[in-house]
Amino acid sequence: MSAGTESGAAGGQGSPVEGGSERHIPVLLQPVLEHLAVQPREVVIDGTFGAGGYSRALLAQGARVIGIDRDPDAIAGGQPLVQASDGNLTLVPGQFADLETHARALGHEGVDGVVLDLGVSSMQLDQAERGFSFLRDGPLDMRMEQAGPSAADVVNELPVKDLIRIIGLLGEEKRATSVAHAIEKARLEKPFTRTAELSALIEKVLGRNPKKAQIHPATRTFQALRIYVNGELHQAARALQAAENILKPGGRLVIVSFHSLEDRLVKKFLADRSRTRGGGSRHMPEEDVPPATFDLLSRKAVDPTPEEAEANPRARSAKLRAGRRTDAAARDLDIHSIGVPRLAAFHGLGG
Repeated sequence: MSAGTESGAAGGQGSPVEGGSERHIPVLLQPVLEHLAVQPREVVIDGTFGAGGYSRALLAQGARVIGIDRDPDAIAGGQPLVQASDGNLTLVPGQFADLETHARALGHEGVDGVVLDLGVSSMQLDQAERGFSFLRDGPLDMRMEQAGPSAADVVNELPVKDLIRIIGLLGEEKRATSVAHAIEKARLEKPFTRTAELSALIEKVLGRNPKKAQIHPATRTFQALRIYVNGELHQAARALQAAENILKPGGRLVIVSFHSLEDRLVKKFLADRSRTRGGGSRHMPEEDVPPATFDLLSRKAVDPTPEEAEANPRARSAKLRAGRRTDAAARDLDIHSIGVPRLAAFHGLGG
């Protein structure tokens, strides 16, 4: 995992579409557009609309765009772009895991492209009241949909053994046991309600690494809680399957990820979907597998240029992977087989 600073861990959809004093260029925008290679009137799903950066660029290329976002603020903030799109942008409140359902409900039996930006939106991270930030004090929330169990619920109620597993697996925190036991001890005296409380505790437990002074000690634990609260890996895996189902032959799937858990999941999905034979060693005979559902558009992940990483710190850890849909029938996906861990169930979370 490339943890980086808090700003380096965020996604690339930038600040609000309208009404803000600042507009960021979406992460890896040019490679996204090059791999999608849209033609006028093609239908593209922007499964993580955010601040609308990718959608705006796709509209400028003549595409018809279905934008999906689970955050009500993103849907509300995108309305000016809808009004300016001459009917070419439709915004749908919902989860990108359901992108196939949303597309079919709008009358599309197939689409020409799907783009997914798996990072947390910077406009979520930058708002202290949303509770994603360990640098800005706010309610310990982290819910993208602003509904369901919050990070405070998880921190205050989950058994310590489950906290250890969540922080260790989803945050890749080597000292997850120490962090979880400190949380357990502290919450007995006073339940956690604020991001600053949790951040300060973690910093006290882990201290600062002089060699990595720019990385806050709470980075990995906050990442783990955010991923768990929002079911991000489950959502991403289901979205990949949905994209395979709805893309036309020749359609392009482009995914931008921001940490190693996401990137490994995407890499394995595309690799499994592009493989046509298994085995083949002298100990294992060749094994026929179903026809490939994707052809890889690049064998290696596309990284931001040094210039983009310098101009936008939130792009530093970004990786882009892409595939072109073949005409093979879609396959069922076992999400755990591509790297989604099994975690404790908690009021609809985990599993």
